[in-house]
Amino acid sequence: MVPEITVYKLDANGRVVWQYPATVLDRRPHAVRLEAAFNRDRVDLGYAVFRRGDRFVEHFYSDRWYNVFAVYDGPGPAFKGWYCNVCRPAELTETAVRCADLALDLWAPPTGPPLVLDEDEFEALDLSAAERRNGREALQTLLHLAAANQLPT
Repeated sequence: MVPEITVYKLDANGRVVWQYPATVLDRRPHAVRLEAAFNRDRVDLGYAVFRRGDRFVEHFYSDRWYNVFAVYDGPGPAFKGWYCNVCRPAELTETAVRCADLALDLWAPPTGPPLVLDEDEFEALDLSAAERRNGREALQTLLHLAAANQLPT
């Protein structure tokens, strides 16, 4: 039996803003790889459209200030791109993932340049100097991974 887990997306203040079920694909000491189906109606972000049933392969880390979602069109193999969140390191347990989002995001399409998102929202957050520095460093790491075609799938 494939283990189920609940993902809790938290805001920067630690409040749950969204939760959803996921299937554990792989566990490592400081990471978990999950699969989840997008459970909202159609969302058109301008640079990508997410639809109910799109497959997300999600990578959460307890020792990194980001997570990475590889996004597929429905249940099939057609790849849309990577949605990357700058966040505090995730809390990983046997039954849950809790991750506090810091608003700053990166969309990396399969071809073409990546798009940095929500920089103004990140700047508006009440963060410590260390959190702000870690967030900016995480974004630079994600940009480097995208440029080197090394984001996880």
